[in-house]
Amino acid sequence: MIVTDPIADMLTRIRNALRSKKVSVDIPASNMKKAIAQILLDEGYINNVELLNDSVQGTIRITLKYVNKQESVIKGLERVSRSGLRKYSKATEIPKVVGGLGIAILSTNKGVMTDKQARNANVGGEVLAFVW
Repeated sequence: MIVTDPIADMLTRIRNALRSKKVSVDIPASNMKKAIAQILLDEGYINNVELLNDSVQGTIRITLKYVNKQESVIKGLERVSRSGLRKYSKATEIPKVVGGLGIAILSTNKGVMTDKQARNANVGGEVLAFVW
């Protein structure tokens, strides 16, 4: 299957797994997806990230996190910049998600990072996704 926007595909797989109350979700691996999954883990939105070398590309297994085994920790995932319309932000204009309660994931020249890390490093970049 050819995917034109792999990051949107990753977010959709996570969103669908959360709606189905799945324990984990498998996603084809790439360096960008690994970085996004690591940010989600560091920020406490997911429980675990495993890298499975089962094919040429590999697979990322994300273990999802729930509160009281019913309600997902992730309330929303939104792809901001897409292949048809890229969204860039200066360091001083990085958007806050849900009044600062969520995170924005940015791709900068210093790597993939959260909005808070980008503000501290005073770098802007492409706004990939919002998570709350």
